Amino acid sequence: MYLRKAYRTYEGKRYDYWTLVESYRTERGPRQRVVAYLGDLKEEVRLGFHEAAEGSSGVREESLFEEFEEIKPEWVKVDVSRVRVEGDREFGGFWLGKKLLEQLQLPQFLERVLSRGEEDIPWSVMSQVLVLCRLCHPSSELRIAEHLYERTALPDLLGVPVEKVNDDRLYRALDQVLPHKEALEIHLKERLGELFDLEYDLLLYDVTSTYVEGEAKGNAQAQRGYSRDHRPDCKQVCLALVVSRAGIPVGYEVFAGNKSDMTTVEEIVGLMEKRYGKANRIWVMDRGMASEKNVRFLKRGDRRYIVGTPKSQLKTFEQELLSEDWQQIREGVEVKLCPSPTGEAEVFILCRSRARREKEKAIHARFEKRIEEGLGKIASSCQKKRQKVAEIARRVGRLLGPNSRAAGLFEVKVTEGEGGGARLKWTKKEGWRDWATLSEGCYMLRTNILDWTAQELWEAYIQLTEAENAFRIGKQDLRIRPIWHQKEKRVQAHLLVCFLAYVLWKTLAQLCKRAGLGDEPRKVFDEIAQIRLVDVILPTQQGVEIRKRCITQPTEHQAILLDKLQLHLPRQLSMHQM
Repeated sequence: MYLRKAYRTYEGKRYDYWTLVESYRTERGPRQRVVAYLGDLKEEVRLGFHEAAEGSSGVREESLFEEFEEIKPEWVKVDVSRVRVEGDREFGGFWLGKKLLEQLQLPQFLERVLSRGEEDIPWSVMSQVLVLCRLCHPSSELRIAEHLYERTALPDLLGVPVEKVNDDRLYRALDQVLPHKEALEIHLKERLGELFDLEYDLLLYDVTSTYVEGEAKGNAQAQRGYSRDHRPDCKQVCLALVVSRAGIPVGYEVFAGNKSDMTTVEEIVGLMEKRYGKANRIWVMDRGMASEKNVRFLKRGDRRYIVGTPKSQLKTFEQELLSEDWQQIREGVEVKLCPSPTGEAEVFILCRSRARREKEKAIHARFEKRIEEGLGKIASSCQKKRQKVAEIARRVGRLLGPNSRAAGLFEVKVTEGEGGGARLKWTKKEGWRDWATLSEGCYMLRTNILDWTAQELWEAYIQLTEAENAFRIGKQDLRIRPIWHQKEKRVQAHLLVCFLAYVLWKTLAQLCKRAGLGDEPRKVFDEIAQIRLVDVILPTQQGVEIRKRCITQPTEHQAILLDKLQLHLPRQLSMHQM
């Protein structure tokens, strides 16, 4: 340690003061940090500090201040009327996110795997900037560099000055972290398992899409397809996600935007088995994945599965639907086990939900009314003037298409009348109505697990809501969409950063659950994020300003949350600038 003289000009007059500075070694060479601001020291006191800092005269570095215990502190008067607060910055959310990164040992992992070159700022640190900003304030790299970073406590938490953060460095950090995607997934899966004693016996698989702004000519995966975001005007990519029964992410893959869900199953299952093995795995998928080809693939590998089935397969079990031997497993939900009609080593689980029945009943009634009113208008137009048969047929098609949930109820005939004009007639098929009434609220699962009860199978399948919840968090809380990148690798890197931010989110959820705060971290995160970092300026009558960087005092509610999560706010921040 050593003394460094500093200067400050106030009202045209220059004042000098002394700082105690410590020099320390890092992988990138020596660095310095200010240990204390000592003010204007007298010669004898300064000499004592100097000797103590150098370790001369037998003075131990640990007893630096013991030599001056008899020296009385010099008191200064503060001009209270000019006390002010500057540099109000967001602290709580970014500090909490950094704590989560440390629990997952991500900083050490990134420092180990990311290449070190001549860059001023390590890529491991820049990648943390990306992940923490995605968790706390999802936005583009350009907005982080130009507006967001300087308004946060990240310069103090990570030691990266504001002037060192620019969009080019952030983009290059994306390029650096992407090649380590698989290693990151393996590390996180193992670390989360250690932290929370998790089981990965049940793998929940689902697919969503997220759209890309612009033409994305440099991205072969950006294609037009079925848009879950209701943006068919934009190109998109598909995101396939595998999570555990607790919603903990196991891995993900990015597919072309026009790839159907069914065609992703073999690739995803193969990747997960190659990475983690296939022993004691049960694959859970919805009916959008459960083609006969995919079921045969799962059977060939002796894999266990629980999958949804198309609604049309319910017809095979019409008699079972009519019988009364249902088992109620919770309020408004009934199930029934049925053997496979083909005699294979499978069972089918019929499920009936009261809430789902009411919903489907309302949908059928609404669509029936809409179709009937539409047909009435078309028939009326045919009576007012002569219409071509082909044109009326097209109008009927355009009416039935968007209202397909009740289209089967109507039998519509378009004929040519006596004057050559089109005539429209329709009738309702009561047989269709009877079946619709019987099957409302019903769905069916199939599985090759023969030693579980119907309730256990249903509860395992219903865990798919965890995958759906992951997509909801990604799109709402982490704002995975829209994607502004135009190159394929950059889009993939963007999704990797979103994946890492989601892992932090679920880590906080597990910590909340363990602390008895539930497993929904939104309110907890938002509350802690209100904690701020400020600079308190104390002008003295001697003309010198004392500057103190302070963390705002947590409220009673915030303090309770921090205590339950076993987290402790730092007393002060060490400003280690790189």
